[in-house]
Amino acid sequence: MNNEVLALRSPGPSLLNGEAPAPAVPARGFTGGMFLEVIRTGLVELWAHKVRSLLTLTLLMLGVFALVVMTSVLDGVMDKVSTGFAGMSWDGTVRIAPKTPETGEERKRFSMSPGLRYEDISRSTSPNPKVLAFLPRAQKTVIVRVSGDTERIFVTGVSPDYAQWMNRPVGLGRGLTEDDQRRRSTVAMVGATLAAKLFGGADPVGRDLVVEGVPFRIVGVQAPGQIFNEENYTDANGILIPLETYMDRLDPAHKLSQITVKLRRTEDMGEVSAMLLSRVRQAHHGIEDAEVVDLDAEAAKGYQNFLEEMRGWKIVLLSLAGTVLLVGGVGVLSVMLISFSDRRFEIGLRKALGASDHEIFIQFLLEAVVLAAIGALLGTLSGALLCQALSASFPYGLVVNPIGLITAWIVALTLAVVFGLYPAFRAMRLSPMEAMR
Repeated sequence: MNNEVLALRSPGPSLLNGEAPAPAVPARGFTGGMFLEVIRTGLVELWAHKVRSLLTLTLLMLGVFALVVMTSVLDGVMDKVSTGFAGMSWDGTVRIAPKTPETGEERKRFSMSPGLRYEDISRSTSPNPKVLAFLPRAQKTVIVRVSGDTERIFVTGVSPDYAQWMNRPVGLGRGLTEDDQRRRSTVAMVGATLAAKLFGGADPVGRDLVVEGVPFRIVGVQAPGQIFNEENYTDANGILIPLETYMDRLDPAHKLSQITVKLRRTEDMGEVSAMLLSRVRQAHHGIEDAEVVDLDAEAAKGYQNFLEEMRGWKIVLLSLAGTVLLVGGVGVLSVMLISFSDRRFEIGLRKALGASDHEIFIQFLLEAVVLAAIGALLGTLSGALLCQALSASFPYGLVVNPIGLITAWIVALTLAVVFGLYPAFRAMRLSPMEAMR
């Protein structure tokens, strides 16, 4: 019994030899130096397996690139289309246009009316406190001759204030004036597309167009604009001349294609429409062969249809970009599993030298994140370069969408963490004896 007590009380070998006991090894945390070492190790692994790493980085890069470019381009398209709809100037606007007969009885009745004509303007467009402007319009397609060549174009007769109310700014020269209208001058304002087609980069102001044997002097060129409806297209690809000149020189029948009416308030749409129909009906001896179209409502409907189409495209493009990123995440898993197999001895040696399971786990997880971050960085840079190259095609330029950029990075890094967990767990649970065997 006493011997047992003595044995328990006897000092250990270290004390008997006069040596101090070995100090306890403090638990090590994940330091900044170790973080830099992990990044260095990850880059070395990438460089050591170039083809494998390139394929994985390409998938991650394409996924981030697709998200960055897609969100930025969709923003640019939204700006462009919104600008185009605003450029139509259809807010608070209605149109009086000839009504198409739908039955044989209507055809017989409409044939008894002269239709919408220049003579209707005085009665249909008499001043009204709720109306800002009446804009009559007549149009036909004719062959014109210029500089020895011929071209088929649209010729449109309009009032002097048409360009102001319908957003047709002047790019070169001047627009049509009240003096042109009063004198019935043979002058023309050329659309931007037609001017580029007929004269290239030359200034056409002061040159002549021969329309059905009548020379018209070009006094101005419309500024280029987006084309979102038929009127935009015909104006850009034709010429505008004074309405009175059009009736005298080009159309003895004095037919009008429409009368556009700009209202002071959209709330008066119903009342003004009824008033316009009543005026036209009286002018046509009680025959209602014209109709009133609410252009504001048509524009709103068209814009809503566009938003629905864009929503569908967003879903499709996001799905494609997400699929590419998901495949890139699988690539990260493959790379990390191969890295785990190649570095079993290294893992065992590090554990034998004192590395904890936690440190090995963090090391492998961070290597997966570094791999994803490099791919995301390459995708961001390439996407930003493409957006810069496409910027000139959009009215307000094309900048990288920060939401799309942040989303792309979050998705890429999250996938790297998710797909890097399994290799990191395997490396953490590997015993030194098994790894170094």
